[in-house]
Amino acid sequence: MARRKKSTRKQSGMASFVIIIAVLVVCTVSVLKISDLYSQSRQLAVTERTLEKKIEEAQLERQQMEAQEQYMHTKQYVEDVAKEKLGLVYPDEIVIRPSR
Repeated sequence: MARRKKSTRKQSGMASFVIIIAVLVVCTVSVLKISDLYSQSRQLAVTERTLEKKIEEAQLERQQMEAQEQYMHTKQYVEDVAKEKLGLVYPDEIVIRPSR
């Protein structure tokens, strides 16, 4: 009977050792995975801020383009283009050009 108790103790000690090693491996893998996920989270946050900034810039550009489009549908725009590009003026206007 003494032999049986020694082998049971050895098996019990070996089982405990294996369980401890398994728990340590699981903890190590978990810590590594958490670290990787944290790193990815920071990278995604930076990407998110960059994309939000681009969205804001695109919205501002869109507003400017809409304002430009509205201006292009006005009589003032037609007059400005006629004066600048074609050199046209109203009959009662006096054009003063700088000497070159």
